[in-house]
Amino acid sequence: MTLSACGAKTDAAGSSSDKAAKIDVSGDTVKVGLLNSLSGTMAISEVTVRDSLKLAIDEINASGGVLGKKIKPISEDGASDWPTFAEKAQKLIKEDGVAATFGCWTSASRKAVKPVFEKNKSLLFYPVQYEGLEESPYIFYTGATTNQQIVPALDYLKSKGLKKLYLVGSDYVFPRTANKEIKAYAKANGMTILGEDYAPLGSTEFSTIANKVKASKADAVFNTLNGDSNVAFFKEYKSAGLTAKSMPVVSVSIAEEEVKSIGTQYLAGQLTAWNYYQTTAGAANAKFVKAYKAKYGQDKPTSDPMEAAYTSVYLWKAMVEKAKSFDPEKVKAASDGITFDAPEGKVTVDGASQHVYKTARIGEIGTDGQIKEVWNSGKPVKPDPFLKGYSWASGLS
Repeated sequence: MTLSACGAKTDAAGSSSDKAAKIDVSGDTVKVGLLNSLSGTMAISEVTVRDSLKLAIDEINASGGVLGKKIKPISEDGASDWPTFAEKAQKLIKEDGVAATFGCWTSASRKAVKPVFEKNKSLLFYPVQYEGLEESPYIFYTGATTNQQIVPALDYLKSKGLKKLYLVGSDYVFPRTANKEIKAYAKANGMTILGEDYAPLGSTEFSTIANKVKASKADAVFNTLNGDSNVAFFKEYKSAGLTAKSMPVVSVSIAEEEVKSIGTQYLAGQLTAWNYYQTTAGAANAKFVKAYKAKYGQDKPTSDPMEAAYTSVYLWKAMVEKAKSFDPEKVKAASDGITFDAPEGKVTVDGASQHVYKTARIGEIGTDGQIKEVWNSGKPVKPDPFLKGYSWASGLS
């Protein structure tokens, strides 16, 4: 009792434990980790994700917290460096005693921390679209998996008769795996891949790639670049005389925040594939956008990863309250069927895969910096991270 009063780390039931994941529930707060790149090449995307996590936490605390405890966020900077992500994850779990961690963006950062969370039996809520072909008993994936973003984007291009594609991506796991899936889809759907180029994450040299893309005479470009490399790529794209009309680009890592940083003079008319836009209709989104702008500034846009991160905190809260415990094992057991009326629309947790049902959306970037939806799936799509429902994907995993 004395130790607990002094803030000792305890297990989720409140008793001392030798288990790997020790959650600090000794006081009137429960800690959660926020693990995002606040510096480096990925900060352009991840700082706002951290901000949306804080917004959700503030709202939940204002309404009474979780199981009678206020949420205390512990924020760490992954610094766009994958070993740093792993180091900070270990610190949050072992030293801070967090009940769950929210964060990571790139698949490289997620792959780096995955064994840390699994070894310590601690929960990570990952809010960004990714390449699929993965499940972990200690990760909840609240962004899109392949059949909720990449496949719908390819279906959309195909429906528009855009069948000759050029692939451009950052040189790490997400783009390379995504492009492996895109090539398998193309082979089965009468599409042709005219070229495939990668640049180091953070690269600002794209003149050669832009010229190769132009020379290919492709119908469209599928872009899996991440971070501030997109700024340099789209500037070179325009310099090469390429436009959204002559050769559209569909991007899966450019949302409203990146549009603002890159500039609409380079992006107007280009396409994106996500599950949420600031312009998404509905009362839940109107409330989210209003609250975010009130907290961070009227000029600050909302985006898909920010929304998925915001939603993930509410999903965790609902799981904890259903389980009546912060114990990760009990939280996982309670997860199946958990729903939330999110800004993107209703989302439901699939307990078997620990992914969520999400509505797929294709958008077009406007001159005002907003992304307007031009197509959606009509209803939330069941997550299929290993693409088991697609015969052309056999052998990919």
